[in-house]
Amino acid sequence: MNLEDHLGDIIRKVRAMNNVSAATAGAAAGLSEGELTALEESGRVVGKINFAALGKCLGLNPQKLEAIANGWLPSSKDLSEWREIRMFISADEGLTVNCYLVWDEVQRDAALFDTGLDPKPILACIAENDLQLRHIFITHSHWDHIEALPQIREAWPKARVHTGSKNAPVDQHNKSNEIIHLGGLRVTHRETPGHAEDGVTYLVGNWQEDAPHVAIVGDTIFAGSMGKGNQAWDLARQKIREQILALPPATLLCPGHGPLTTVAEEKEHNPFF
Repeated sequence: MNLEDHLGDIIRKVRAMNNVSAATAGAAAGLSEGELTALEESGRVVGKINFAALGKCLGLNPQKLEAIANGWLPSSKDLSEWREIRMFISADEGLTVNCYLVWDEVQRDAALFDTGLDPKPILACIAENDLQLRHIFITHSHWDHIEALPQIREAWPKARVHTGSKNAPVDQHNKSNEIIHLGGLRVTHRETPGHAEDGVTYLVGNWQEDAPHVAIVGDTIFAGSMGKGNQAWDLARQKIREQILALPPATLLCPGHGPLTTVAEEKEHNPFF
């Protein structure tokens, strides 16, 4: 799976974050404004880029930025380490979005984290594994993460919805310090606004055989990048540092787009940090 953000996406995001013009960023990189614009659109590097000057101009780590330009990807993840977790990828007109199903293998109680665009493979997996969907956790209320929610709720009307949205009914609001038990698994949450006002990261722990924690992060952070700050860039970066990158290095990060990664990989390779 490719990164959610190629080199050009990252540069464009950081220019918006820091209000840097294309001409200024291009000059730092040793490119014309037109060449920088082409790079932002395609992600393809043509010619030699001065990553040290570009990183300084944009406030990015230049070595990590250059590694992404050279094709860095997080290592492939073997989900069998966690046994009962499934990743679903749905697509529509070039947009792909991830959602995740987790369950306790003894009691067969399941939780869905976001819904993506297509309910069919999720519902099929629930049926094939004889699961009971008890909870639906929403990382944020952007449409691509909740598009299939009506169909999921129609199929499982008793599943409890959890969200950080202020517009949701009171009984769906995440409660401070709440621990949700999913058989032997435990689900807690951390507020991670910035990309979305209601952004939440859910942490699943107590896996069998001491597998690392799993953090479902929505669009807060991606492998090698982060979600758009949407007028709250400083808050977004702060929450990533405090609530996600402070987790144990082996923690599996499950983003809303792009490949799986870990805290250790993002601390080592993400140019935003």
